[in-house]
Amino acid sequence: MKIKNLFALTIVLPILAACQNSNHQVGKVMLKTDTDSISYAIGVNVAQSLKGLKLDDLNYKAFARAIQDAYKNDSSSVKMTNEDAIKYIQKFLQNKAEMEAKKNKEESEKFLEENKTKEGVIVDTSGIQYKIVKEGTGPMPKEDDVVKVHYTGTLIDGTKFDSSYDHNQPAQFKLNQVIKGWTIGLQKMKVGSKYIFYIPADLAYGDHVRPGGPIGPNQALIFEVELLDIVKDQPQK
Repeated sequence: MKIKNLFALTIVLPILAACQNSNHQVGKVMLKTDTDSISYAIGVNVAQSLKGLKLDDLNYKAFARAIQDAYKNDSSSVKMTNEDAIKYIQKFLQNKAEMEAKKNKEESEKFLEENKTKEGVIVDTSGIQYKIVKEGTGPMPKEDDVVKVHYTGTLIDGTKFDSSYDHNQPAQFKLNQVIKGWTIGLQKMKVGSKYIFYIPADLAYGDHVRPGGPIGPNQALIFEVELLDIVKDQPQK
């Protein structure tokens, strides 16, 4: 895993070893001078970069001390070189990602195993599960068709991560250019239908997810999809 913000990287790497202690808070600070304000502003900027790492906690005293020691180049106090710190954070984040992926995989498999026994849920040979909310009467799309849909996507715990309804605009895309679960699932629908799809991680994003994004590695996903139309190609002029 790589960190693209080099400014944040060089400042925060030395303190991650102590990031599990929630008792080390920093007291209040007053912004009375330009030095106070620029120092605080830099801290805000670094904090925004750190949020993407999804650390449970930080030892803020160690954080502040590392900045002080590294910035002043105090070799007698700095506990890690920058090179050692980079190696540490890469190993730390890799281990964290592997544990998260394993946990998500176990939870997703358990959810799908239980879900397939629920009333109305159909299990496809591909592995996706679906439930028919409303059956339409229109045509069914093919893999290379462009479709127009409304949808809401949630994690298995009910957390919503995306919705075309929230954007007040249906989504439109070629069916073979989205996740496999959608490509397979929407070909079962007729225009006018509304289905709920329960998509295993390997037919969704697997472990290829955006770091810090709403979807974690190896997470099964739930989509409520309304197939509005099959969009025909515009005639060439």
